[in-house]
Amino acid sequence: MPKTLKNVIKFICFFGIGVLLIWLVTKDLTPEQWDQINVAFRKANYWLAIPAVVMGLVSHWLRATRWKLLMKPLGHQPSTLNTFFAVMVGYLANLAVPRLGEVTRCGILAQYEKIPADKLVGTMIAERAVDMVCLLLLIAVTILTQIDVLGAYVHHDIYLPIAAKIANANGTQLLLLAAAVMVFILALLWLLRRFARSKAAITVKALAKGVMEGILSIGKMENKWSFILQSILIWGCYLSQVYIGFYCLQETSHLGISAALAVLMIGSIGMIVTPGGIGAYQALVQKALELYGISYVIGYAFGWIIWVVQTLLVVFVGFLSLVALPILNKKQTAAPAKS
Repeated sequence: MPKTLKNVIKFICFFGIGVLLIWLVTKDLTPEQWDQINVAFRKANYWLAIPAVVMGLVSHWLRATRWKLLMKPLGHQPSTLNTFFAVMVGYLANLAVPRLGEVTRCGILAQYEKIPADKLVGTMIAERAVDMVCLLLLIAVTILTQIDVLGAYVHHDIYLPIAAKIANANGTQLLLLAAAVMVFILALLWLLRRFARSKAAITVKALAKGVMEGILSIGKMENKWSFILQSILIWGCYLSQVYIGFYCLQETSHLGISAALAVLMIGSIGMIVTPGGIGAYQALVQKALELYGISYVIGYAFGWIIWVVQTLLVVFVGFLSLVALPILNKKQTAAPAKS
């Protein structure tokens, strides 16, 4: 199957998931709730979105400079502007098809900086591995610092309903459930053994190996502390965006860093699920804010406001980067060499 057709199919599938999620979240909204959402949009202080946009730009710039640190041990020092433009075009591509942006930005930088694409892919895998570690750390910190809020949610909304269903089940139903679990485990073990040498399994193993090598390579970097600091600052910018965003709506302006951590954690997962997080981001953010006493409609409106601000930033700067890349590099090529 041609690669372009595969990407089109991926886009349709992931975009369809996003649309489905939007429909599932909004299908039961009453006219009064729609009116409340419209009022929230109209009353929002969009001027406060400006500092959130600035923090977004800073995070993207830091991502570019951090990526350069991974290329230095390979003997390559691309210009920061080219690297930043490549990162932004990559984000733009991710709005169409998840993970397409990683390949796109590597291809762009390889084209304009004459760096072997395979080396860039290696640095990209290392960078994504670090981001995954950062996300896992964020999840751990959020849970440990808010065990009362999150623990109560898990207990009341997950554990108790499941326990009640098990308690109300008769002997036949319990036996069927146990048999279903056993069949699932046996089927999973059979599939793992059956496809252990398949192309997909080999690809996953190679990816896992590349991620581990990427993480271990950071310890050998000359500027590893700068890399770690920039990674912390990137996620700090993400957290600042959410925290500043709270002040856009009066109903969320009282929320603090704890709520921002929870929104960032669950929102980051939503951004992975669908292209640009459409549908998934808004739904998950709404559920997170519900834990802090924010109503359904306000939480959903807030999710849309933050998502729109982030997406417009990527679209605007991404297209600007597409235009600027050939112009910038044409000027550099045409510039006379210094004596």
